[in-house]
Amino acid sequence: MFAALVGFLALGNFVLSPHLTAPALRTWSTIFVAICVQAIPFLVFGVALSAAIRTFVPPSFWNRVLPRQPYAAVPVAGVAGLVLPGCECASVPVASGLMSRGVTPAAALAFLLASPAINPVVLVATAVAFPGQPLMVVARFAASLAVAVLAGWIWQLLGRPGWLRIPSSAAYDGPSRWASFLAAMRHDFLHAGGFLVIGGLTAATLNVVVPRAWLSSVADIPWLSILVLAVLAVILSICSEADAFVAASLTAFSPTAKLAFLVVGPMVDLKLIALQAGTFGRGFAARFVPLTFALAIAVSVLVGWVIL
Repeated sequence: MFAALVGFLALGNFVLSPHLTAPALRTWSTIFVAICVQAIPFLVFGVALSAAIRTFVPPSFWNRVLPRQPYAAVPVAGVAGLVLPGCECASVPVASGLMSRGVTPAAALAFLLASPAINPVVLVATAVAFPGQPLMVVARFAASLAVAVLAGWIWQLLGRPGWLRIPSSAAYDGPSRWASFLAAMRHDFLHAGGFLVIGGLTAATLNVVVPRAWLSSVADIPWLSILVLAVLAVILSICSEADAFVAASLTAFSPTAKLAFLVVGPMVDLKLIALQAGTFGRGFAARFVPLTFALAIAVSVLVGWVIL
């Protein structure tokens, strides 16, 4: 077996080496590694916070903090996204932990969408990327919060229990709270990490396949440029704390199109779709992702028209 392995490696060195050094493959590997490297720290933070919520926070706490009426709890949970400085990779396990402790799914989903888009780190990064344009920061905050609240309300109104798989809070019982915390964190990280890798592979592939020349050809068409940048935000899967710098570099596009890029990215991207499907079920992702994407574009156009 060892001899066969050595022979296989030797053969691969001669046969595959010319292909492994191709520029497209090197670009693909760079993008994939970059996505995973920038996302994993926030994913660890998110699963740690989620495990802490499940283990150390009693369910009665959320009944005291959030309004009992689901439609009132949604905007409160959305505004609570201000206090969690993280990206979308952290918001999924945190929302999962909230649901497992009895928080209304619509409120947890509003938090999931708002947290990576309106937290202080993201807003400061947006202000730095767009110097002298404070209205862009205001527009991003207003549009993102509006999308999160509307999506939560629509899910509360139209969602069905069978469409969303809520993780159980009793699945990680241990001899002590710390043992339960570590077991929950280990399980969530391994589970979500696999879907993060799938999302990263898909995003890297599409980044290489889609020609950049297509972007410049549609920049002067208002409605098409907005849709193109929204789709680009999904494909690039950039961390919400860095996407403002990419949006600022797209100088050929209108401010409203850039706003759509900033609003869609933290709420709908390939790695986030994979995380949502793995955590809450593919049926949930098939319904919630198109809803969020459509709302993000519509609200971005409206807010851009009013503010920008």
